[in-house]
This record gives sequence, C-alpha cells and structure tokens, in this order.
Amino acid sequence: MKIDSIDLFYVALPTITRTADGTQDSLVVRVRTDNGLEGWGECDASPLVSIATYVMPMSHSNIINISEALVGENMESPQDVIRLRAKAGEYGLDVQQLDHAVAGVEIAMWDVLGKHLKEPVWKMIGHPASYKKLPYASVLFGNDPAETRTIAESIAGLRFRAAKFGWGPMGQGSLEDDVALVRAARDGMGPDAKLMVDAGVIWGDDAEAAYDRAVRFADLGVTWLEEPLRTEEVEAYKRLSEQVKNNGIRIGIAGGEGADFYRSADDMMTNAGLDYVQIDVGRIGGISQAKRVADRANELGIQYVNHTFKSHLSVAASLHVFAGYEQFDLTEYPAGNSPLVLGLTEPTGIFRDSKGFVRAPDTPGLGVSVNLDTIRKYQRHVRIEIDGETIFTSQQP
Repeated sequence: MKIDSIDLFYVALPTITRTADGTQDSLVVRVRTDNGLEGWGECDASPLVSIATYVMPMSHSNIINISEALVGENMESPQDVIRLRAKAGEYGLDVQQLDHAVAGVEIAMWDVLGKHLKEPVWKMIGHPASYKKLPYASVLFGNDPAETRTIAESIAGLRFRAAKFGWGPMGQGSLEDDVALVRAARDGMGPDAKLMVDAGVIWGDDAEAAYDRAVRFADLGVTWLEEPLRTEEVEAYKRLSEQVKNNGIRIGIAGGEGADFYRSADDMMTNAGLDYVQIDVGRIGGISQAKRVADRANELGIQYVNHTFKSHLSVAASLHVFAGYEQFDLTEYPAGNSPLVLGLTEPTGIFRDSKGFVRAPDTPGLGVSVNLDTIRKYQRHVRIEIDGETIFTSQQP
C-alpha cells in the first residue's frame, strides 16, 4: 500500500474570538492510498501555518515539506508509520511548526493503516485491550462566578461526573476572585463530582502565587491544578509540587500540554514533580510520540491524561494512545458549543455509555468517520502563490 495523496482542509467558524477555545478552527488532514482507502487526522495548531509546512518550497536539506517526504511511500505495518513520521521529522528538522503539523498526517496514517489491516489503532500500537475512561467535560470559566455556576449546572444536567474549568478570568484578579470562580464551579457541579482547574500558565514562573491557589482550591475538593506555570519553568514546577506535598495539601499538579516533543514531556515528568502529565496528540507529533509519553508515565508512576480541545477526531486519536492502561482512567472531553466538536465526525464520535464512560473503539483505524458536509460548510479556501505559481489551492473534499 502506497500513500497516493495528502489533502488539507482548513475549517473554521465564521467568527474567531480571542477566547482560549481550540474548537473554533482546525486543519483536517486526509491520507489516500493506492488501494482506495483513506484515513483522517487533525492538527492542534494554526491551520494556515500548518498548511505551509505541508507545501512550502525546499529551503535547504533540513527544510523540506511534509508532503514531499511522504507521498509515494510504502506503508504496510506499524513500523512503517513510525519510520515515516521520523522521515518527516528529518526532512523538516529546522521547521518549528513541524511537530504540530505532522501530527495530522501521522494520525491519518494510523487510521488508514488500521483500515488496511482491519485492526483498531490501540491494538496496532501494542495495547492488549481498550479500557473504560471517565470523561471530564472540559469548558472555560464564565466571565464571573454567576456565569460559571450556570455553566457548571448545565454540565451536571448532562450527567457528567467530572469537569474541568479553565482560563477565562482565572488569575487575572485577586486570590479571592479566583476562589470565587472555583467555588461557583463546585456549587454548580455538586459535592461529589470530580473538579479540575486549568490556570492556562497564568502565573508564569510565580510558584508562590500558584501555591496560594492550590491551598484554597484543595479546600474545595479540586482534583488537580493544571498548568499553573509555563511549561519551560520546570524548576518552579518542582518547587510548587514539593511545597504542596510537604505541607500535605490534597491536590495534584498537572501539566505537559505545552510539550510539543517527547524530550520536553520527559523533562516535565522527571524533573517537575507532576502528578498528572497531559499530552496533546495534535501537538506532540501524533499517536506514536504520545504513546512514548504514556509508557514513560507508567514507568514513573505518573497518571497520563490526554489534552484534547478539538473535535471528536482528536478525541478518538487521544483515547487510542492510552487505551490499554486501565489505571489511566480519566480523559478530557471537550464540551463547548462549537459545531465542529461533534459535527466533524457526526454521526460517529466518542460517546458515553449508559454508565458515563468512554473507550477507544474496537473498529478498524480510529473508529470514527469524517463528515464531508461539515467540512464543506466550514471550509476556508486558501491559495498560496510564489512568483505567480500556485503551490497550494484548497480543494473540495
């Protein structure tokens, strides 16, 4: 089986806002093979910049586009996907966007290979089974405590047993302002629900500010404080984690979504004192790199959790990564209002069972299908020219 083409589809809502909501747009990638199969993937990055990574002219030997690296290559086994992912990395060694962009085609290669071999992705990457995960509804804080409580009540009404609130006004006011937001989320979700807080790196390298919040959030039964500091502030993370543990504060410290290559994630796991490592399959370069992190987390006794704030195409890809680790039992589940979240794969998707759990599908590939009508409805049409020569133009799906 050979890769016959790589097709790129930039989809976006009519209006993009400055809210920290990655479900507003996406680059969807399709891989077609010479035996008539196709697979799909999604990047968590700026769509237009990622398109350039697939089609840009060669600058020198370390800047060659992804399509040139992969089209025409043979793909018959999981080892081939890993080999081709590495080849794209070597060709684009000096391309800073590479890991984000290549994730889309890497996920699509796993999807099409699974259809070719008639196996789910989780099985191809070495898992013995696909275990259930408890999805936590992932939403943004409201603009104030009242709006936050309303959001929390709506999530509870949908029978989610766990939720994560993030960004919004968190960290932009006083300590008491932040506590009021979290208390509103707790009141709306009820006393028994799991509640997580995503600070969106708002405190930079200020471990003391993060610690003050951790103490107060723990009193509200928060499971973890996520990304209180910038990813590169590993020493500050370590100080925060040690202070929390040494003082018996019952809250976990989570981070890692900003890791866009394996070594960055490994540094966080080994040196930052994390309790939870959160990896975005669409940022770190795809399923195989995320699986390396999950395996390493298992060795270190750190809980692996996916970071996913895109469509159910990414939700599915993320679940396959850690499907076979029964102890990694939580999964991020985007629950915002963007029509791309469910629409990109409807009527398929990752849906909760009667007990509220989800799991990676047993069907070949990712186990979800892409809705071409949704792509047509939200597609942005792009043409890239150099000296009058068109090097990329959007096509209908």
